[in-house]
Amino acid sequence: MKKKLLLRLIIGYIIFGILGFTAVAIFTAQYNENYVRENTAASLHREASLIASSYASGNFSSQLTLNEFQRQLSAISTYLDADIYVVDNTGTILVSSLETSYLNNQKKISDFDILDFSSGYYTLSDFYNNYSESMLCVYSPITYNYRASSYVLLCMPDAHIMEMKSGLLDGAYLTLLIVYALSLLILLICFLSVHLPVKKLIRAAMHYNHGDYDYPLAIHQNDELGYIAASFNYMRHELGTLEEDQRKFVSNVSHDFRSPLTSIKGYAQAMADGTIPPQMQERYLQVIIFETERLEKLTQELLELNQYGSRGYLLDITSFDLNQTIKMTVQTFEQISLEKQIRFDLILTGNELYVDADISKIQLVLQNLIDNAIKFSHTSSAIKIETTVKNDKVFISVKDHGIGIPKESIGKIWERFYKTDISRGKDKKGTGLGLAIVKEILNAHHENINVISTIEVGTEFIFTLPLSKSR
Repeated sequence: MKKKLLLRLIIGYIIFGILGFTAVAIFTAQYNENYVRENTAASLHREASLIASSYASGNFSSQLTLNEFQRQLSAISTYLDADIYVVDNTGTILVSSLETSYLNNQKKISDFDILDFSSGYYTLSDFYNNYSESMLCVYSPITYNYRASSYVLLCMPDAHIMEMKSGLLDGAYLTLLIVYALSLLILLICFLSVHLPVKKLIRAAMHYNHGDYDYPLAIHQNDELGYIAASFNYMRHELGTLEEDQRKFVSNVSHDFRSPLTSIKGYAQAMADGTIPPQMQERYLQVIIFETERLEKLTQELLELNQYGSRGYLLDITSFDLNQTIKMTVQTFEQISLEKQIRFDLILTGNELYVDADISKIQLVLQNLIDNAIKFSHTSSAIKIETTVKNDKVFISVKDHGIGIPKESIGKIWERFYKTDISRGKDKKGTGLGLAIVKEILNAHHENINVISTIEVGTEFIFTLPLSKSR
């Protein structure tokens, strides 16, 4: 599995080389052959036209003797590496750059027909069986008194064209070989900058999959792989933290369940075996009821918290009067606030203040915040609840004058089961889940909550809700 990517790169590189050389061998070779043949034929045709206009016309006007003209044709033939013929309409050779014996003493080309050149100014043939190999033949008419009386024919072996094509093809192969070598360098760079980091990522993922979150991932690249490596390191840290939090969570749950269960079991057994006399049983029954209520509250809050943590949870968003909801929630704490001599100062914006949210969940948020404020407030103090509106947001503040939260604990109060050391003595029935539930509810609403606290001065929680647009 780990070598598949490298194997694919190598196979792809080999296939690239094979396809490249095949393309050059087939398409480039054919293109070069056609290109060289066309250019050679055009060059020979220009020479034939020059001979026809200059030398042949001079011959017919008696400016040149036949021997002189033949010697000039021989010189041009040597320069062009092509045979030159001057023939009439019947195919009779009037003059040639070759010795007559080369053509087997034939003065006439059998089956000669100038119409064979009708498809173009050149043909590729054995020149009417006069050559044993394929020849490139071009023609140009010699006109006299505006009539084509004879023709200049130039014949070059097609093997010369194949040699030129091979030379060009060798250049193409050499260029392709250089490109292939450069692509090997690119493949090596890809191997070092892509494949090796990917192998490191795979190795790290395997370690993290087995719970080894201390395995280091050292990839320092300023690219996508570097970003993935940074994400891996962040995930490693988060997974390690999550595992530690999970252990703490299980430990806290076990402790919070074990303590009341131990009390319930101990007092129940003591009453059952008569250790606790009947006249004392009512007192201990109240303790059992108290511990049972703790268990019930803990179970309910765990279920509530788990519900918010699930992705499929849906809120029942409605428009409701926040001021009225705050007043109704405060009334539920009337008895306990009287016992601690705590008063509520409500500073609410307007007679009515409508927001869009899940009213039952916001009531739970208010209940948890007010419950905490009462627990940790000093006797004969005040709790201020204030609402303000700014930029289509409603800011709700719950402020107490109590023991406060230590600075080092501010960032941890949202964790499940977390309790500050100074709060443990005052929060006898607390589960440490209230603020975690508050945070989850507001996250579900896509809203924020902040806290400001000073030791022995008080704590203020401020959260936001969207102002109702329908009102």
